[in-house]
Amino acid sequence: MATDTVNAWRFCVAPMMDWTDRHCRYFLRQISRHARLYTEMICTQALIHGRPHRLLRFDASEHPVALQLGGADPDELSRCAEMGEQWGYDEINLNCGCPSDRVQEGRFGACLMREPEHVASCVRAMRAATALPVTVKHRIGVDDSEDYPFMRHFVATVAAAGCEVFIVHARKAWLKGLSPKENREIPPLQYELVYRLKQEFPQLTIVINGGIRSLSACEAHLRHVDGVMLGREVYENPYLLAEVDQRLFADPHPIPTRHEIIEHLKPYIARELAAGTPLGQITRHMLGLYRGQPGGRAFRRTLSEGVHHGGGTLELLDDALADVDAESPHAAIG
Repeated sequence: MATDTVNAWRFCVAPMMDWTDRHCRYFLRQISRHARLYTEMICTQALIHGRPHRLLRFDASEHPVALQLGGADPDELSRCAEMGEQWGYDEINLNCGCPSDRVQEGRFGACLMREPEHVASCVRAMRAATALPVTVKHRIGVDDSEDYPFMRHFVATVAAAGCEVFIVHARKAWLKGLSPKENREIPPLQYELVYRLKQEFPQLTIVINGGIRSLSACEAHLRHVDGVMLGREVYENPYLLAEVDQRLFADPHPIPTRHEIIEHLKPYIARELAAGTPLGQITRHMLGLYRGQPGGRAFRRTLSEGVHHGGGTLELLDDALADVDAESPHAAIG
């Protein structure tokens, strides 16, 4: 399977609030060349009335990288989609899956699934403003909606507006009574509904999300859908990405060791420190790199405690690696 023939959404890392910032994405890119990365959800109001440079800047090495927008006003979404293209993103994604109260108050996120015609209007406006793919991330339903008929109608309506890629979190969103965390865990996963969606809409790119924790599970899902999206499992165990390129993209490049990943990060970290970025803003995303490995707890502890006690230099990384090596003489080979 040649990498240039694989669809661009075969493996994605989910947008995660407070987590998938530019430092996180740069770090993850050192582990996988091909994983499609997503920004945190950026609200249109914040982008239009805030500081685009702070919200949109990213390193060129992050490609392919998508901008996820939260909003419900077609004009605002079109303006932000245009900004995303100007800043060099590869995709504009509309969030129709977030269940938080704050998002509901703004009439966007998962509650938009109740208004498929309005979402279609938003997609049309965004597509008119950019040549980039405009995609939608959504749930299988909300509250007491009929499961498959509700989702099928939503997808058919939005697809008619020109959306060709749908990323489906295979759970309902309960908009009342469950926290966002509970909404990621309590509603049952219904993967078979996402498979059915792909069968009924073979011309669409369907990406499955929710509860996927291994590359073996990814390979199983890919027998039924076009792509997989992982979120918290990647964040908490980022070295899971190390085999993605070989197993899912047939890329023959050697798998990087954990030590090599950190060495590749050092020039970036040095530049950021020189620009005034606190070290902890970068290293907080790296804490799970040695999860399950000898020395992993020491690595995490050294980084966590070091940034809270004035350890704001690259030497802290060397100290953390030394702690790993002290507990595992063979850590340097992987």
